[in-house]
Amino acid sequence: MVEEVSDFGNPLESASLKWQFDHLGLVARSLAKGRRGIGEALGISHWTEEIEDPVNGVRLQFGRDRAGVVYELLEPLDATSPVYPALASGRAILNHVAYLVPNLGGAAEILRSGGAGPTSEPKPAIAYGGARIQFFITSVRMIVELIEAPGHQHHFSVPTR
Repeated sequence: MVEEVSDFGNPLESASLKWQFDHLGLVARSLAKGRRGIGEALGISHWTEEIEDPVNGVRLQFGRDRAGVVYELLEPLDATSPVYPALASGRAILNHVAYLVPNLGGAAEILRSGGAGPTSEPKPAIAYGGARIQFFITSVRMIVELIEAPGHQHHFSVPTR
């Protein structure tokens, strides 16, 4: 008898295998400057509406490049924003990689078992209709965002300047 095993072989992972890349997060002094800074260079001509998310301390907007890669621009609302230190120091401007996951708890356990630690508790995100998000930092200091919104689609509109 042959036992069927997933590619990962870890029962924790089988519950949350369907991760989908969503976006790369970039910190900007303002959304307008961010759009100008990466929009022209990367050919981003369509953006979502701007969203203010006071729970997460940011104003944000998504744009999609020629290759279909989605970028999230993050403007801190004030000095207490979790992304403000990156802006102030000029470090971690390319701030995080984000994945849509079907189960935040299962996906979080996968990251924890790989040595990553949460930077905060899960919070609702306005950009995802109130779905829970949570950030983790890996042992190589890479930030990963988990978004419990499988199948979410960003809605891009006409060019914004």
